[in-house]
Parts: sequence; structure tokens; C-alpha cells
Amino acid sequence: MRNRAPGVALVHEPSSVVDTLHGRPVPDPYRWLESADSPETLRWLEERAHDHAREAATWPLRDRLAERIRGYVATDLWSTPVHRPGLIMATVRPAGAEHPRLVAFDSPSADGVRADRARVVHDPVAADPSGRTTLDAWEPDPDGRLVAVQSSTGGVERGVLRVLRVVDGRPVGPEVRGVRYSHVAWAPQGPPAFYYVRRDDGDGSRGVWLRRVADGTETFVRACSGPGTVPGVRVLGGRLLLFTESHGTGHRTDLWLADLGEGPLERPVFRPVQVDVEAETEAALGPDGLLYLRTTVDAPWRRICAVDPADPGPAGWREVVPQEAGATLDAFTPCGTADAPELLVVCTRLGIDTATVHDARTGAPLRDLDLPGEGMVSGPVAAPDGTVHLGYADVTAQQRVLCLAPGAARPLPWPPGDAAPPEAPEVERTVLWCRSADGTRVPVTVLTAHGTASDTPVPTLLHAYGGFGRPRRFGFSATVLAWLASGGRYAVAHVRGGGDAGREWHLAGAGRRKPRAVEDLIAAADALVATDLCVRSGLCLSGGSAGGLLVLAAAVARPDLCEAVIASAPLADMARFERLGLGRMWTREFGTVADPDDFAALMSYSPYHRVLESAVRTPGPRFPSVLLTGFDGDTRTDAAHPRKMCAALLAAARAEEGRPPALLRYERDVGHGPRSVGRAVGLAADAHAFAAHRTGLAPRRPARGRSWS
Repeated sequence: MRNRAPGVALVHEPSSVVDTLHGRPVPDPYRWLESADSPETLRWLEERAHDHAREAATWPLRDRLAERIRGYVATDLWSTPVHRPGLIMATVRPAGAEHPRLVAFDSPSADGVRADRARVVHDPVAADPSGRTTLDAWEPDPDGRLVAVQSSTGGVERGVLRVLRVVDGRPVGPEVRGVRYSHVAWAPQGPPAFYYVRRDDGDGSRGVWLRRVADGTETFVRACSGPGTVPGVRVLGGRLLLFTESHGTGHRTDLWLADLGEGPLERPVFRPVQVDVEAETEAALGPDGLLYLRTTVDAPWRRICAVDPADPGPAGWREVVPQEAGATLDAFTPCGTADAPELLVVCTRLGIDTATVHDARTGAPLRDLDLPGEGMVSGPVAAPDGTVHLGYADVTAQQRVLCLAPGAARPLPWPPGDAAPPEAPEVERTVLWCRSADGTRVPVTVLTAHGTASDTPVPTLLHAYGGFGRPRRFGFSATVLAWLASGGRYAVAHVRGGGDAGREWHLAGAGRRKPRAVEDLIAAADALVATDLCVRSGLCLSGGSAGGLLVLAAAVARPDLCEAVIASAPLADMARFERLGLGRMWTREFGTVADPDDFAALMSYSPYHRVLESAVRTPGPRFPSVLLTGFDGDTRTDAAHPRKMCAALLAAARAEEGRPPALLRYERDVGHGPRSVGRAVGLAADAHAFAAHRTGLAPRRPARGRSWS
């Protein structure tokens, strides 16, 4: 290996593995790192841990950032509640706790709910004091006597589904193992039973199953249409069984509906709602008995249609709420009454949500919600009495649950209480527009804490995701707030591939067009420098998962673009992404190596291979400093990606650097998703202390601000 950086001793030389794909040799010298537990990999990881510990000890803001982040999250965090007869259930993570717990209120209405009256049904920490187990999902039965609870250990997101008695949390019947984020749909009548889905079994059993609670007997109800689909199942209105299949996240959804009153539970008769249409569609049942559909059919910004569930095919769809160009219709819920049905509709404009109540019959807007600020609305859920609960958060406010009474325009806090949230700085938001390589205008949102110079360069984090049609919405991030309070600037590039400008914006940066997303991010970074908001040496790119792929691709394509990069649980090896983690499910988003044109596009930006190519050049480029994070339990992107990327960067390092050009922060017993608060704080503080050190963000006293209200 050439040009090894001083102090960096690799325990394993590159291998000579070379694949030939579509007539092109594709070297893969670090394939041995795909074996997570081999002696060679374990020794290599020990060296990376030593590198990280040595470097992290020099980051002056590490402890202060951790303290600020802990302070910002030291509030009770509630989920939106679910109503059952005489019962309300929700999760809460009390201030100072490591994980949320499932609780119940024995109350006929929200008026009688008080936080101190919550009865604990399930606490994952009580079940596993190590903190390695997370509560992944839960669903109460129609009577509120039983609740299905899914949990997993070590971050693998493939765990156990148990049925518990709500009254005392005791288990009922045998458990189900190997379940990955299954929807649970309770049968409306008869002895307790529920439908659930198996997503990734390799024995042909993927699809919908009906399970009897008492003895655990199961019946296979419906198979998936193909290996690349993600199944889902829900019961609407206590009688209609909705089966969905997602073909590539954010690309296409097929839906079928069955009336469970028409025959045996084991053999529901499904009617197609939407099949073989390149569109995303989501369904909900209104109080008037109609099926309401949020869809991208003939509406790239999404619209809402209504249809009779007895004949739910597209021929009967009636538009209720039309699309609005410039505003992605992000969420909705039917509410009101059978005589006066309504729809609560949430729209997103460059990350900021608005919520409006519409007449469900005419689509006419009735009233705009008076939200606490400019932020994000999530998970609106209607109660039987017409009350709607929704989550709200913004840049300076931790998520809280709000309760909207029928006919009201201003939602109130739920559950009622007077706990004072932590003080946070005021934040100013502006939008900068830049032009990408093909001339497309790309928006960049810029956040600055009040008291930080808004017209002079300051250390800046530039974030991007750009995948799966997901818009970047400005909810709460304690990490971002801590960075802003420390005097830094935070920017978000709304690149193609995301959903910030509708479905067409997504597709313009997906598949063979994914390089456009990389070009958009490069243009955003150049614009921040050109407008004197930052300098190259004060700029750090930041992204996770698909966003980690994006920031790595931009940095290796333009090594002079920035000073540093944070890539959390990224994709990196795009020649083998289909063989790692859930990559086989993402070919609609990235393409497939099996197709020669897709393969050419993948290799044009694959960060791992771009770095390998640079290693044979003399002199090689000086890449930015990179902090990669990897999680041993990650079953989505697979930690082989950051391991291999780190090895490639170390091998390509110029000898005169004098410090590791890439660091790997590697964790065990956690995965891609939720983790304990303590581990989340440690990860966030390390990543942003690294960025502060590389960009020159100096310690400063926090700006005085307002209290959250």
C-alpha cells in the first residue's frame, strides 16, 4: 500500500479481489471488511477505535456540546395518543429517562388525562436494564384490553412481538420472533386475533398472516407479489382490512381492501384500490364511511380523493382536496362527524408545515390551525369524539403533543401540564437559492442563532439527505440547536432526490439521475462560500444513511469543496449495495448493478470506488477530513459500508498529512434506528465536536434566548 499516513498502521493489506461487471474491472481490495466478526476485521476495528479516541481527546467543544444537548432533551417526550373505549394509550419518555415507555390512562376522555396519572403498561428498561432493548411499535386491540408490542435488542430492528394485558402488562399467548416493524391489525370480532406481516423471511413466507392470540396458531392469508416489495396491513373503521405493498420506498404503492364482515377472517376477499400504477397512495377511513386517499396520481404535489370502499377502484375516485404547486401534501387525517366530515391536511413548504381543516365533502378550507411557530406537524390522529391529536416541533422546541377540539383553530398542549421547557436561543431562518450544474435552481435553508453574525463567514454545517422522496422538515434537533448556540451556522440543501418540491423533484434525483443530487449539493456548498456565509476551511458536510452517501460522493468528487465531512451509517460501495443490508429493496431508488446503464451511473459517484481510483494517481488529491459512524447492529445500510470507506480513505491518504484522514466511530449493540438517550447524546456530541474542531468553531457563551412556549 502506498502513501500511508504517519501513525496509521493497517493490520491487513489490500486484497486482490477484482470483479468484472459489464466488461469493466471493479477492484474491491477491502472486501474482507464485509466479514464483521473475522479476526482481521476485529483487529482493524481496534486500531480505528484507538485513532478515534486519540483524536476525540483533542476536541475542545466535546463536553460542552454534550452538556447542551442533554439539557435540550431534558423534557418529557410524548407520542400522539390512541383512544379505545374508556382508555387512552401513548408512549412517554420522561425527562432524564433513556427510553420511552408505554402508558395508559383509564379515562373516558382527554379532559381527564393528567401526566401523573399515567399507568405503565410496558417499560423496555425494566425488561432489559442494559438499555439495549427498544420499543419499536405497539397497537392496542379494539376493546383496549390487549396490546401488541414489538421490541428488538442490539439495534437489529428484527425482534419479538408480544401480546400484553393492558391492565397489568402481563403476556398473553406465545410470542412471535423475527418480526421486523410489522403492522398489526386486530380482527374486529371473535376470540382475540390479529393480522401481521413478515417482511424478510427467506422461506417464501413473506406476506400477511392471521395469528390467534390464545394458542399462537397461524394462517397464511396473502403472499407478497415479489421479493422487492414491503407489505403492510391495517384495519380501518374496525371492519375494513387494508393490504399495501410498497415497490421501492417513495416510488409506488399498491393497495387492496377487504370487508372482514363478508367471510371468514382466514380468507378475506380483497378488492383492488390501486394496482400497477406508478404512484404513492395512502388510505384512511372517514367518519362518513368513505375511503380517503392521499395520492400522487395526476398530482406530483399530492391530492386527496374520496371513494366508496365497496367499489374502491380508481374509476370511482373523486377529488376532494386538489394539489397545490409548491406545497407537498405531507399528511392528513379524516375527522369531524358522520354528518359533518372534515379533513385535517398538513402541507410542507421548504421544510415548514401548515395545517388546514377542510370540508370533506366539498374540499373547501374551513380554518387554518394556529400553530405555535414555524415547524413540523406529525402524526395527526382523530379520536372518536372528533378531537385530533398531532405532534408539533420546531428548531427550538422539542416535540410536544397538541390537542385540537372539534371546530377549534388553536390546538392546546396534551397532556395538560405546566412543565417549563429549557431555554433556547432565537433562530433566524433564510433561504438561499443556487444553480446546479444543469441550471436547476436549488433552495438552501440557512439557520443562524440570534446574536451570531449573519453577514460574515462563520463555521457552517451543510446537511443534505436527497433520497426516497423524503422532504427535509424543520422539526427539533438538540444537536443542531447546540451547534447554533455555540456560534455556528446550519444549512440544509433541498437537493433533488428528496421530496422538497414534489414527486418530480424526487424522481429527478433518483436512479440514473442520482448524480444530479450530488451536483445540487456541490452547488449549495459553492453558494455558501460565494455569498460569504462561510469559507472552505469552515465548511463541514453532514448526512446520514442515503445522506451519508450524498455527502461522501460530493466530497470525493470535489476534494476542495469543504474542510470536513460527517457521514453517519452511510452507503458507500454502490457496486455491492444490493448485497449488503436492505440494499436489495432500494433498486428503485438507486438502480441495479445488473443493468449496464444503471451500473454506469452508480460507478460515476460511488464514493468507495472514486477513492480507490484516486489511490493510483500521483499525487493523489487531499480529501477533506472524514468522520464515519458505523453500528454493528445496522440491518439497513450495513456497517460494511463505513468500514470499507474508511479503509479506502486511509489507503489514499497523502503521506504529509500527519493525522488520520478518516476516523471511524464504531458502536456495538446499536443499529440504524432508535437508541438510548445517553448513547444518542454521545454520538451527536462527538460528531459535532469533530466538525467544530475541523472548522474552527471556538467555544463561546450561549446567546440569551426565549423560553419555549
